[in-house]
Amino acid sequence: MPRFYCPCPLSTGQLLDLPAGAARHVQVLRLQPGGVITLFNGEGGEYQATVTRMGRSDVQVQVDAHDPVEREATRAIHLLAGITANERMDWLVEKATELGVASITPITAERSVLKLKGERADKKRSHWQAVAIAAAEQCGRNRVPTIHEACSLSEWLKMPTVQGQRCVLSLADGTQPLAQATQGDGPLVVLSGPEGGLSPTEEAQALAAGFAPVTLGPRVLRAETAPLAVLAAIHCRV
Repeated sequence: MPRFYCPCPLSTGQLLDLPAGAARHVQVLRLQPGGVITLFNGEGGEYQATVTRMGRSDVQVQVDAHDPVEREATRAIHLLAGITANERMDWLVEKATELGVASITPITAERSVLKLKGERADKKRSHWQAVAIAAAEQCGRNRVPTIHEACSLSEWLKMPTVQGQRCVLSLADGTQPLAQATQGDGPLVVLSGPEGGLSPTEEAQALAAGFAPVTLGPRVLRAETAPLAVLAAIHCRV
């Protein structure tokens, strides 16, 4: 059954004009009155809905039964991801959403090829949030991870932050295996670098801020692969 993110109040029995994005997708699928879809608004569970009218540019549905099902991971993982080049960041956002990430903060690292600020940064953030929404629709999640504003590691460290364990993916000596360093079930913040990794200065900042250096093993993974390996390893474990 097609699933659509609908960021507005939903209630059983409601007649609703779908937001423009969802309406466009319904039209692309050429659904007709009587067709059944699934809606979710990120506030928990999902709703079955029936198409009641197909206009030229609008779609009306009747919201039917609510299903309180949740498919979220039992541990919230917040990813600080060094911004990667080209389409790799899109791929990272998409797959991290599928793997249950709670939020993503794009980090403008010293070695990031793509530098973002101003209007360009706002457009990229909106684009990445749309990628996360599409991935949530596809994979069955009823809550969409937040894509935060891009910032440097120094800027992030000055902000109110998520409480919980912190770890940084590192190739330096003295790292611990991921499984050993991330015991427990509380929130976890994972920092990973862009192509070329974090700079020595950035890694020193992270360690001073309480990030435990962790390793994923003897192989060097790509910047867009390493954080996904963390998500898979921890969520499959729980």
